[in-house]
Amino acid sequence: MNKFPRFNEYKVLFYRIGLAYLFYMMARILFYFYNQNLIKIDSLGSFVKLSYHGLAFDTTTILYANSLFIILSVLPILINTKKGFQKFLFYLYFAVNLVFYTANFIDFIYYKYTFNRSTRASLDTLQNESNKGSLFLNFLVNYWHVFFLFFLMAFLWMYCYKKVKLKHHESKPTFKYFLVSIFSFLLITALCIGGIRGDFRKSTRPINLLDASRFVTDASQADFVLNTPFAIIRTWNTNTFKKVNLVDKTTINSLLVPIKHYKNNPKTKPNVVILILESYAKEYISAFNKEMNIPNYRGYSPFVDSLAQHSMIYTNGYANGYKSIHGMSSVIAGIPSFKDAFTSSPYPKQKIESLVSVLKSEGYDTSFFHGAPNGSMGFLGFGNILGYNHYYGKNEYNNDADFDGVWGIWDEPFMQYFNQTISKKQQPFMATLFSVSSHEPYIVPDKYQGKFPKGDNPIHQCIGYTDYALKQFFNAAKKEKWYQNTIFVLVADHDNLIYYEEYSKDQNFHTVPILFFSPNKKYVGVNNDWAQQIDIYPTLLDMMGYEKPFRSWGRSLISEKKVPPFVMRYSSDHYQMMSGNYICTFDGEKAVGFYKKEDKDLKKNLIAQRNAEMNLLEQRCKAFLQDYMERIIDKKLTSKDK
Repeated sequence: MNKFPRFNEYKVLFYRIGLAYLFYMMARILFYFYNQNLIKIDSLGSFVKLSYHGLAFDTTTILYANSLFIILSVLPILINTKKGFQKFLFYLYFAVNLVFYTANFIDFIYYKYTFNRSTRASLDTLQNESNKGSLFLNFLVNYWHVFFLFFLMAFLWMYCYKKVKLKHHESKPTFKYFLVSIFSFLLITALCIGGIRGDFRKSTRPINLLDASRFVTDASQADFVLNTPFAIIRTWNTNTFKKVNLVDKTTINSLLVPIKHYKNNPKTKPNVVILILESYAKEYISAFNKEMNIPNYRGYSPFVDSLAQHSMIYTNGYANGYKSIHGMSSVIAGIPSFKDAFTSSPYPKQKIESLVSVLKSEGYDTSFFHGAPNGSMGFLGFGNILGYNHYYGKNEYNNDADFDGVWGIWDEPFMQYFNQTISKKQQPFMATLFSVSSHEPYIVPDKYQGKFPKGDNPIHQCIGYTDYALKQFFNAAKKEKWYQNTIFVLVADHDNLIYYEEYSKDQNFHTVPILFFSPNKKYVGVNNDWAQQIDIYPTLLDMMGYEKPFRSWGRSLISEKKVPPFVMRYSSDHYQMMSGNYICTFDGEKAVGFYKKEDKDLKKNLIAQRNAEMNLLEQRCKAFLQDYMERIIDKKLTSKDK
């Protein structure tokens, strides 16, 4: 003690920080336990290796959380060992650490909906909810075991902390005391800076989310390596909307064709009804799975299956995001979301050419319907930016007898309200409905208990209920004058709970049904080409014979000639473009992988065997990303902004 002043203080400090590592590792193990069907780790050796690599990300988080605690613990202020000061450090330590630690437990459940660790964007989404109290209570009831585990871990952590106490020692303000203290303070500070960065090398940037992918053999393993507080910290003040200069303008105009001008069909003015179904993934619909060859497959949407027989359906359709608001911007405005959502970026408040603005210019009445409290999911705010004439939510429905108690009005009565409301409108009209009931907590109205198959996942009976609500809606709509002159679109916002192993593969995440139905049966058939949500907007305008130029990053699914079928999305911390025979993974500047379209797990990287088709696909990816960033940042989201 005399030879090395404050030795016991430093020893206890390292013990306390070590406890944080221990409990973060326990949280990682619990995270894997809850999501082991989605994270592919095939051996104990891989588990240990990935856990080891996770320590770097834990270090960053732990040092961020404990920076003030560490500084106060090592400052040469002579009162460090006093009981009152140690008590203060105890409360500071757990007040901060448990807030950070909580984020890991959220992803025990939330991960299976997004297939990514939660980020700052996840918190932004929650801000739009007006019923946070009800959502929290519902989460508490349905996932009590997560709360129990959190409080158990917190209790054990506090117990272990208190087991090693720092005895008070009256320090004397000697030269040796201050010299050792200052040297130790500088050394510990340097170690903390290196730990937060990930290393001490000047040539490298601080570790971020992408670095987790360096250690994996399967894309899903990156989320095991990461921890949720790290993901939130690293995305807290980031803005991934940055201009890039990858190709020239001629390449963009020839490969991407961002300004469309179709003259394929005679001009008509049909009504347009778009049904965006909450979490209504492709996996749940038999009509979209006939080519999948999944053993013992079962679907849960008999009405949509019957409707598909009289529709044009796209069985290889993808969502261009992974949250509900992403679905709205992709389907209605043709604006996909990648690492960060366009709608939560600094740029959504601008003039946006969309299905809403184009149809309004043609004399259409435009409406958006969502049975949740007004403003939920950010739909009302973005709907106002797009320029919808009317918004109909729970407030306008004005009958809490049909409220599900958590999210909004049950789908069946709200879809009837939807029909009654649009039936009073003058034609032509464009109406969008975003459903509610196929969502957590996965319940159906009491009067329908036992009517729909429970299936293998909690959501399956809700899929059956929403399918029934759709059937009732179409039965009622058939009796209305506007029905025969209407194009219906059915699409999901994103996918949800996965049951079949085939859908746990990277390239089957966020696959959605895309269906066009019209009573005049002009468009009927099955198409297995690449398709995506952002294709819906240009396809509808092509069907209607819209004569003017318009901005679109998607393509018409019925008659596009200049741009071949493709999908552009963000998954596993990379941009991905799928087209033709290949899938290209792209880091924002260059291709880092090419895979055959059949390689849904992205197992065999063919980048060393590049060919002309791969090179062209990379160019198209560059053109898309460059034009996307430039138009959004420079506020050029109309056809006039060339």
